[in-house]
Amino acid sequence: MSNLILKRFIETSSFSASSRSALPFLLSSRRNAVSVPLVEEEAETVVFPRESPGFSYGLNWALAGKGVIVKDKAFQNLKSSELQQRGASLAESLSGVPVHVRGNVLEGASEISKAQFSKLLKQVTTYLSNVSNIFVHDGAIGSSPKSDAKVRVISDNPSAILSLSNILWKTSTRAVSHDSCPLTVYAAASLSAAVTDAIGLRTQGNNGIIAADIERSSLILCGKAFSDVNGTKEALAALSGPIISTRGGLHLSARLLVSGDNVVLLFAPEDTIQSCADSLVSADAGVILSSQGVAPLFQTKNSGGSNVFKMPVAAILVTSDSSGGIPSVSKLSPGQAAYHFLAGYQNGKFVPAYAKGPTRVDALELAKALLSKLKDHQISSFLVNARAGEKTVTGKDLLKLVQSTLSKNIAPFELKGGDLQGKYNTFLSSKFQEIPEDFSF
Repeated sequence: MSNLILKRFIETSSFSASSRSALPFLLSSRRNAVSVPLVEEEAETVVFPRESPGFSYGLNWALAGKGVIVKDKAFQNLKSSELQQRGASLAESLSGVPVHVRGNVLEGASEISKAQFSKLLKQVTTYLSNVSNIFVHDGAIGSSPKSDAKVRVISDNPSAILSLSNILWKTSTRAVSHDSCPLTVYAAASLSAAVTDAIGLRTQGNNGIIAADIERSSLILCGKAFSDVNGTKEALAALSGPIISTRGGLHLSARLLVSGDNVVLLFAPEDTIQSCADSLVSADAGVILSSQGVAPLFQTKNSGGSNVFKMPVAAILVTSDSSGGIPSVSKLSPGQAAYHFLAGYQNGKFVPAYAKGPTRVDALELAKALLSKLKDHQISSFLVNARAGEKTVTGKDLLKLVQSTLSKNIAPFELKGGDLQGKYNTFLSSKFQEIPEDFSF
């Protein structure tokens, strides 16, 4: 921490006059060794005030490390009722707020440069440092403590905190403060739209923007952007991917289907799966597969109980092919499952790893890791074709087709004709330098 930040922190915190008199000592101690008698003499004159609601030395220091100097008070991890007492309410849901993610490997050049993000972050932290009261919330992406991504939210608005607390899983403050690489969310709800306009970023009227930098593990929500739940989740998922990977988890764009005692990992096109989203553990695309089992990225409708599910018995890939070449249901070997997962074929279009939204995780490396999990845990794999001619199988019919794979003797995958395999090979060879030998169509 620089001397300037340290000085500002002490000046704006609730220190007594005798505490502030120690400022020169605190600043100089970073540069020079101090003899024991001098330390003892200074210690006698420094009297720190007791911590109180809205004031915590540890939290203030931690926030200063993130560029936010507490001007008056910082309220941490308030309950919903406490947030509402301070004016929080569930804001009207928004959609379509621009999401700018720096460090995305799937979509080429980023819409936001390093310089733009740095400038915006500086504006936001300066603004938050001049707000009388700020609010802090600690949470996690992923409900498995061993392979999740810890998150700290800093905001000027209790409504933003309330909204984000309904997305993130609960975790202890200690877990966040002791985490080696937590994500930081800056939600500046009252920041002027002129700030983002000056930086040259595309906005949605007065609703603000969502800007994320995967390298910095930071997310900025300006204006009413916190009310765009889907956009916020998309950015958080992109930021958490690399962290989850380093902790042994696979961050997959999949859903969970619980059928009796069976847990099924379901990959499917968005327009197909949304028709039966109410029957799934979560409508959101995003799970973490690890040695502990499988867990949703974000809070679910049944988040009151255990939300780490046992290892899936099956991984089902839903494709869409109207040519008649792919059977309605077929069994895949682990190598075939990895190949079709990597391609993500959707009736002429390929979506590698079924990825939804920006990501920093390499699709080929993810497919290799998935192959390893399928083999190690003997997870069965199936390919379901949701397209029969011009008709698309959706809703309950799709779920019945998926569930039937668990109870029937399904024949191995065999292409019925056409040059579909050539299209797969052409796409994958153009997208990835070398496909592993154990990946097969």
